[in-house]
Amino acid sequence: MIDLIDRNTADALRFLAMSAMTAMTASLLVFAFRQEGTSFSDRRTGFLMTASAWVVVCVFGALPLLGGSGEVSFTDAMFESVSALTTTGSTVLSGLDDMPRGILLWRSLLQWLGGVGIIAMAMSFLPTLRVGGMQLFLSESSDISGKPFAKVSQIVRSILVVYLGLTLACAVGLMLAGMPTFDAVNHAMTTIATGGLSTKDASIGYYRSVPIEVVTEIFMVMGALPLASYAIFIAHRGKRPFIDEQIKAFIFVLLAAIGLSTTWNVMQGMEPPTALRLSAFNVTSVLTDTGFATTDFSAWGSFAVGLFFLLYLIGGCAGSTAGAIKIFRWQVLFLSVRRSLQLMIYPNAVARVRYQGNPLSDDVINNVRNFFFLYILTLLVLSLGVMATGVDFLSATTSIAQGMANAGPGLGPLVGPATTFAAIPDTAKWLVMAAMLLGRLELLTVYVMLMPAFWSR
Repeated sequence: MIDLIDRNTADALRFLAMSAMTAMTASLLVFAFRQEGTSFSDRRTGFLMTASAWVVVCVFGALPLLGGSGEVSFTDAMFESVSALTTTGSTVLSGLDDMPRGILLWRSLLQWLGGVGIIAMAMSFLPTLRVGGMQLFLSESSDISGKPFAKVSQIVRSILVVYLGLTLACAVGLMLAGMPTFDAVNHAMTTIATGGLSTKDASIGYYRSVPIEVVTEIFMVMGALPLASYAIFIAHRGKRPFIDEQIKAFIFVLLAAIGLSTTWNVMQGMEPPTALRLSAFNVTSVLTDTGFATTDFSAWGSFAVGLFFLLYLIGGCAGSTAGAIKIFRWQVLFLSVRRSLQLMIYPNAVARVRYQGNPLSDDVINNVRNFFFLYILTLLVLSLGVMATGVDFLSATTSIAQGMANAGPGLGPLVGPATTFAAIPDTAKWLVMAAMLLGRLELLTVYVMLMPAFWSR
């Protein structure tokens, strides 16, 4: 529709053809999987369908980017699609300011719809599949629907209303702050999805507007909070507290990181108001794994680079569209380590790990520990793979770290906030895409399929 309004007939016809192809394929898949006789148990089907669905959707998301005036290669089209649907926000495209609006809107829609898929997966599939301790959040599904194991449609319906409401509120806020309507709609979708794709090469920094930055910061934070918390708060008409232990920890980490970054920049000679403004926006963007930028924060010095790298690993709250390891896993790991230290002092003591007032089972703790181990191992292996293609250490490591965190820009000279990922080799791009998908699928969802037992009857 946008292309027709702009009289870009070629792109409009391409989008129409790809839409028809996608609809036909989706119909065939739905018909096929409605047939009886599948050899997988429910749990195996859940793992297989969750992983394969993301890959298939990414392929179809890339198709409209091919054959346009920009001469985008298949690798670059796939990179853009995977980045959008996993709400990563990394890009290989430049010249966004003059790009057809249909392409820009397509990228934003992919990111927004990717956020919907993430929430559906996080609140329904991952808890029941016991992925990385996510079974902790089965109770949140109950609070929304009133049933211990609600249907996916029931859970998603409640959260989708919140997701759509936040998107509309963000769009209105950005327009009131002075952003043009088309840009506001696009940025609202990518902000609530904590995705970070922009309609401008300079991202939010293009507007040089404090009101726009403040509105974006507010909604980046709101997008990184558990969307189930909004739904529960509304369902109980405000009688249930909105802020829990995970949200408290997230806010603490956010404020502490902003304070550290601001102090560092002031020590380096930056004016305090400027240091606070730049730190507040860019720290919020990285911690929430959104990926917007107002400046090249990779040029702030070694301490800042180290801080932002750590923020890549922390991430937002579980049950949101944010990626990375997530706040609740850090909390569980910290509590587990504290119990181990207590038992070293008092070997005969009965020390239980409690989270949000409830005792944690050893199953949850072990799942979280396994997730940490696989996360770091994957980060190291994929980083070495990217380095093997000739990419420098910092660019390679941070491209994988941000990919697994679904965060957006890297920190090295080839992948920093002031550039795109176009300069890295195609092989490295595929490795970064793998990192994006592994991070978004919470690692274990994919790795379990590598076990021979998974395929045995």
